[in-house]
Amino acid sequence: MKQLLILSGKGGTGKTTIASAFIKLSRVRAYADCDVDAPNLHLIARWNAAPKVTDYYGLPKAVIDCERCIACDQCRESCRFDAIFVEDGYEVDPFACEGCGVCEYICPVGAMTMEPDVAGELMLYSDAENVFSTAKLKMGSGTSGLLVTEVKKEMKAAATDVELAIIDGSPGIGCPVIASLSGVDMVLIVAEPSVSGISDMERIINTAERFRTKIVVCINKYDTNIEHTESIEEFCKERGLPLLGRIPFDSDAVKAINNGQSIVEIDCASGRAVRAVYEKAMKSLFAQKNTL
Repeated sequence: MKQLLILSGKGGTGKTTIASAFIKLSRVRAYADCDVDAPNLHLIARWNAAPKVTDYYGLPKAVIDCERCIACDQCRESCRFDAIFVEDGYEVDPFACEGCGVCEYICPVGAMTMEPDVAGELMLYSDAENVFSTAKLKMGSGTSGLLVTEVKKEMKAAATDVELAIIDGSPGIGCPVIASLSGVDMVLIVAEPSVSGISDMERIINTAERFRTKIVVCINKYDTNIEHTESIEEFCKERGLPLLGRIPFDSDAVKAINNGQSIVEIDCASGRAVRAVYEKAMKSLFAQKNTL
């Protein structure tokens, strides 16, 4: 299975729009949304069947047995996250608790225990032909990278005989991006011609290079700032990164997305440009030798 990951250095570049277009064009049988903090690929995927939902357990959380508690205050004094407070007795703020276990270790009467905590939901859509793996992280949870790893595992386990998988990653360079990058064959960076877009593009490229995977770039909404577009092209040339094409800003693309469609399901300028980028991406992906 070849894995193509689509990333961007910042939100709002059109990463998911391009990922959904690639999924439609390739008629790919396995794909995943690894933006677990704010997944939205399912809005365009249009599955009729309900997904298989599995609770995802992250780090454990502290729980106080009030009947055993002797109010010695050692747990509250020792908690560096200020997760323990006194109201009608001792209580734990589950959003502040980081699951370190210090309170359980220090409690002299065993009133503190660390218990499994649901950190999110894994959702697997599947039928006889296709597999779509995604997840939703619970608000306040800090285990996004681990959840992304589980999303990819579920996709691969359910699609053992497919040639290609397309993965929609998350913006930025944090834990979910690191987990998304692990083990993929090629990453397509969607760049935006703005000051912040260029800065964040450079950061995600620097991050991806550490994984020694092939990197290709495309520029979305290129005509919103030609000068910055040319700066991105010069940067790619200097770093030896293939530039697969330019995609114009397109009001028709906004209409398609609002209607739950991919931009390649209608005749529009951005859709035609994405088709050209897709063809080049597939040639680049399948021409290389998989050394992973």
